[in-house]
Amino acid sequence: MSAAKVKAEGLIQENAVVVFSKSYCPYCKASKSLLNELNAKYTTVELDQIDDGAAIQDALQEISAQRTVPNIFIQQKHIGGNSDLQAKKADLPALLKAAGAA
Repeated sequence: MSAAKVKAEGLIQENAVVVFSKSYCPYCKASKSLLNELNAKYTTVELDQIDDGAAIQDALQEISAQRTVPNIFIQQKHIGGNSDLQAKKADLPALLKAAGAA
């Protein structure tokens, strides 16, 4: 298993909510904004600001079958991207509370 995949899986396992993002991405900003509105505790990994970001993005495609960002996991469950997160807006408070991230 690649080091990037081990790192990505570790981040997913160790954090109640993790957002794999790119700092300049408007969809990523929208997702983080929604989580901030809900006062969620979450970890952000800005793939464009770390040396192994491209390798982690490749690993995320293996893990989740999604290459695009944001790539969001709540309680180790793949949520999807911004449109998926926004579609779950009504359920998010309960999901975040269950994950211990509210």
